[in-house]
Amino acid sequence: MKESPAKAKVVRALARTRVAPPRAARDDPDQYGVQPARNVPSELAVLLGEVQRLQGELAATRAKMKELEATADIDAVTGIFNRRGFERELTRSLSYVKRYGTRAALFYIDLDGFKPVNDQHGHAAGDAVLRAIAAMLTRNVRASDTVARLGGDEFGLILWNLNEGDAAAKAWALEAAVGEAEMEWAGQALAVGASIGFAMLGPADEMAGVMAKADQAMYARKAERKGTGYRPVGEPLTSRQ
Repeated sequence: MKESPAKAKVVRALARTRVAPPRAARDDPDQYGVQPARNVPSELAVLLGEVQRLQGELAATRAKMKELEATADIDAVTGIFNRRGFERELTRSLSYVKRYGTRAALFYIDLDGFKPVNDQHGHAAGDAVLRAIAAMLTRNVRASDTVARLGGDEFGLILWNLNEGDAAAKAWALEAAVGEAEMEWAGQALAVGASIGFAMLGPADEMAGVMAKADQAMYARKAERKGTGYRPVGEPLTSRQ
């Protein structure tokens, strides 16, 4: 039997109609397996905000790591390179000398009379002396040179474009500059001296070997200063190799 046009129209209308879930299902959708409508654009905005927050935290962490890496090479007392930074620069310098044949020298400096400053005036006074010596050494070398505190009262320099005679003259000049430096703490004048040894950097040198040569030259110079006093101005200071 053929359906009437009116009945067919009603059937089609019912098929298109969305039947709402019972009130209980609306109150407790999980019980009836009914999921609420999702606001997709809103959820994407939340996720995007979280991604941006994590990216910001990652950038801040990387910046902090870079800052810590940089300060790891700096001496906390004097603000110049520490031994770690110095050894890195020396490694680079040896590679440069080996490749290009450039002339350079490693200076090893040990302060004389520093322990009495610490013993009589305290470590704060000693730190003030170390800062003054670091500043004086920095003023007396070129920007391309390297100045570092190697630990305690020992300093290291890497000086470029000088021969052995130039290095000897520079070592004497720096010894004199340290001895003449005017320092004061709590109204009292402080004074220290310096014994300086050096070694020229060669294309076959390794870091440990050249540092040992400069260190030996420094101790030889310290013994010489204790035995005979200061060398007259202009008399060369030779490298012990």
